[in-house]
Amino acid sequence: MTTILKHPLFQTLRELKGNPRVTVFTEPMFGIPYNLFSPFLSVYMLALGVTDQWIGTIASLGLALQIFSALLSGVIVDKFGRRMSLFITDLVSWSVPCVIWAVAQDTRYFVAAAVLNGLYRISHTAWTCLLVEDAEERHLVHIWTWITIFGVCSSFFTPLGGWFVARLGLVPAMRGLMVFGFLMITAKATVLFVYSHETERGRQRIAETRQRSLFSLLGEYGGVLGQLFRSRSILTALSLMLITSIGFIVHSSFWGVLITTKLGFAESSISIYVMVRSLVTTLCFFVLGPRLTNLRHFRLPLWVGFAAYFAGQTLLVFMPPQATLLLILSVILEGVAAALLNPMTESLLAVAMETHERARISAMVYVILIVLTSPFGWIAGQLSALNRSLPFALNMALAVIGAGLVWLVSRGQPAASVQREA
Repeated sequence: MTTILKHPLFQTLRELKGNPRVTVFTEPMFGIPYNLFSPFLSVYMLALGVTDQWIGTIASLGLALQIFSALLSGVIVDKFGRRMSLFITDLVSWSVPCVIWAVAQDTRYFVAAAVLNGLYRISHTAWTCLLVEDAEERHLVHIWTWITIFGVCSSFFTPLGGWFVARLGLVPAMRGLMVFGFLMITAKATVLFVYSHETERGRQRIAETRQRSLFSLLGEYGGVLGQLFRSRSILTALSLMLITSIGFIVHSSFWGVLITTKLGFAESSISIYVMVRSLVTTLCFFVLGPRLTNLRHFRLPLWVGFAAYFAGQTLLVFMPPQATLLLILSVILEGVAAALLNPMTESLLAVAMETHERARISAMVYVILIVLTSPFGWIAGQLSALNRSLPFALNMALAVIGAGLVWLVSRGQPAASVQREA
C-alpha cells in the first residue's frame, strides 16, 4: 500500500491544491452519468420517432454550434471570468439539456437540447483555464493523465446503463438516467463553483476587459490568430492533437463496423474488447506513464505511442476473420497508445498556450480543431464504403505523419519540452 501511495500519480494527487485539485476530483461526477446515457442516446431518439435523417441533422447542428461557441468562448471567459463562465455554461449546456432529454417527446425536444448542448465549448475553455492556469508545470502531465484515467474508468459504468435498459425498457431507463445526469452534473458544477476561485490570470483579464464590449474583444481575434500562427510550439501541439483527434473520430466511428462485418465478430463482443482496451490504458497510466511521460523528454513517449498505434491499426487492416488473439493484441496496442499520446498532446498544448491570451488562443485552437476534423467522418465513411479496412489504413498513415512530425520539430533540439513563446 505504501508503495502505491508513493507512485508519482498518487503523489501528484496529494500535492494538488486549489483549482487543479477540485477540478480533477470532480471530473467523475460528469464522466459517470455521461457514460451511462450517451451510448444509448441515438437509439433513444429513434424510439421516440426521430428519423435517421433528423439524427444526422441534429448532429450537424450541434457541430455548427460548437464552432460558434468555441469562437465566443475566449472573450466570454475573459470578460466574465473562468469560474462564473464555467458554472453558468455547465448548467445551460449540460444540466438543462438533460432535463429536455428526460421529458422528450419528439424531434423538437432533441433540436432544442442540441442547440443548448452545442454551447458546451464555452464551458470547456473555462474548465481548461481553471484546471491549468494555477497548476505547477511539473504536475501537468499527471493532471491530464488523471483526467484521462477518470474518463476511461467512467466508461466502466456503461454496462450498468445497458442493465437498466434491459430491465426497464429503453425509454423509461433513459428518462431515469437523464434525471440522474441532471442531478450529478448540477452537483458537480455547484461543488466546483463553491470550492474553486478565480485564477490570477482570470482576475487580470476581467479587469482588462471590464470596459470592453464582447464585439470589440471579438474584433481582436485577428491579432490572436496571428500570435497563434507565429508560435511554433502551439502549431506543433495543435498538429499533434489534430492527428490524434482525426484518428479518434475514424476509430470510434468504424471500429465496430469493421470487427462485426469484415472480421466476423459478434456484436455482443464489442463491449468486451472496449473494456479490455480501457483496462490496458488504465494499467499503462500507472506502469508506463511515470517512466515515459515527461514534458522535457517528449519525443520518446510520442514515438512509442505512434508506433503502438500504427501496429494496432496494421493488425486491423491485415488480420484474417475471427482472429481473436490478433484482435486482442490490436486492442492492447491501442490501449498503450492512448495512455501515451492523449496526456502528452494535451500537456504540450497546455504548456504552449502559457501566454497572457490563453483563453482566446484556446478558443481559436479548438475552432481550428473542430473545422479541420469535421470532414474526416465523411471521408472515413467513403473509404469504408469501398473497403472496411481503408479507414484504418488512413489511421496508419496518420501515425506515420505524427511520428514524422515529432522528429521534424525536435531535429537539432535537445530532448526538452517544446519551448514557450510569450
